Amino acid sequence: MYSKCGCLTAAREVFERLAVRNVVSWTTLITGYAESGHDEEALACFKKMQMEGVPLDSVMLVCGLRVCSNVKTLDTGQHVHAEIERQGLLEKDLVLGNMLIDFYVKLGLLSRAQEVFDKLSVRNVYTWAIIIAGYAEYEHSGKALDYFVEMQHSGVMPDAVTYVCCMKACGLLGATETGRVIHAEIERLGLCQRNIIVGNSLVDMYVKWGLLREARQAFDRLQVRNVISWNALITGYAEHEYGEEVLKCLEKMFLDGIFPNIVSLVCGLKACASIGAIAKGIELHGEIMRIGYLDQDDLIGNSLVDMYAKCGLLMAAQEVFDLLPTRDVVSWNSLITGYVHFGEGKSVFNIFYNMLGENIQPDMVTFIVVLNACSRAGLFSEGKMLFEAMSEEYGITSTPEHHAGIVDLFCRTGHIEKALTIIKKLPCIPNVVIWRTVLGACRNLGNKEFGREALKHVLQLDQRDSSSYVLLSQTFAEAASVETGALTIAGSLL
Repeated sequence: MYSKCGCLTAAREVFERLAVRNVVSWTTLITGYAESGHDEEALACFKKMQMEGVPLDSVMLVCGLRVCSNVKTLDTGQHVHAEIERQGLLEKDLVLGNMLIDFYVKLGLLSRAQEVFDKLSVRNVYTWAIIIAGYAEYEHSGKALDYFVEMQHSGVMPDAVTYVCCMKACGLLGATETGRVIHAEIERLGLCQRNIIVGNSLVDMYVKWGLLREARQAFDRLQVRNVISWNALITGYAEHEYGEEVLKCLEKMFLDGIFPNIVSLVCGLKACASIGAIAKGIELHGEIMRIGYLDQDDLIGNSLVDMYAKCGLLMAAQEVFDLLPTRDVVSWNSLITGYVHFGEGKSVFNIFYNMLGENIQPDMVTFIVVLNACSRAGLFSEGKMLFEAMSEEYGITSTPEHHAGIVDLFCRTGHIEKALTIIKKLPCIPNVVIWRTVLGACRNLGNKEFGREALKHVLQLDQRDSSSYVLLSQTFAEAASVETGALTIAGSLL
């Protein structure tokens, strides 16, 4: 009685006064703790029960597995598994079999879950749903869909949970054919209208395929929408840079009386940044402050800094940055990027060194941005030093973006020969962007010799690049050998 009423202290007192405690009294107490969310206490009682040698029945074993799943304790769960096997219950009790599969799935041990699944002589819709959900959750999408096909061949009809998991797998895998078959089936069963989770998953599947028109059609057919429904659509528009559509959705969402959450607002800020909708961005900022999200989530704060920085309101970006309760490398990168983009080179280095002073380790993005700042400001020594420190002091492996940045720095400061030396030492094949950078510098400095070499590499990587002929022509113009120079280079490639 006390356990069912949630009076666990009173229940424990009565339990401790019992002269004889059997599996029923233990089960009642442990179930009470588990159902009230006191999983650690439930687990402690379960272990004590085992130490006292109380025999475990199937009800207690189910309860024990549920507690082990919630606490994610492998050792005790394996003891329960061994007891199930010892009593021969796996073949007799499907509920226990399903709980055991679910236990291993929740711990991410899919191979163990599959072993149990394979031992079951009888499987119901929940058995299939658990194993499919496990593979979908850990992004083994192909395996999830294989089980879905096998489930249908076995004559078991999928339920809503199974369809949701399979649509997630189809979205991640790009399995449009299977996904459309599932769509037709859930429409036939009327699940989209009756089950909002199924409807939301359908929208999300089309979004993951990049089919935003179909996603919108599925969304418009939903009879009931919640914040997850809107977020599925808004996220799709944001990822494909349809900023206007994101903001229209947010407006309609407000009108429908559904308040945005962190995901909605982050997408809205991203949209404002991409299309320069500063008035709407300020409006969203006000909503964020009203709800109190700035103090709750780093992603919101970083997105606000990024939005103001990309819109050129650097003082506003700085003010938000200064108010952030915690600042990570993303916060600093957002602010630095804004100052670089709008030519505030001196501020960039002040911010960068302040970042180091706060013991925030720069990442690969930080160095891409700061190298860009050095290049724009013509700071050869500083840029060279930072590029070397990136790997030597911070252990960051350079990427093609870093290579392009350092080559651009050398070229802008007139060190074309040194740039070519760096290019030859790169750990990967230089891309066309790097060689175009060299070619542009050769044009500016009138360097015909290196211009020929740069054009040769550009055309090897992109033979349709007519703009590079123009650059070389401008380089040769002073020597009155435009046609001869360009044709000679092109001919050597044929």
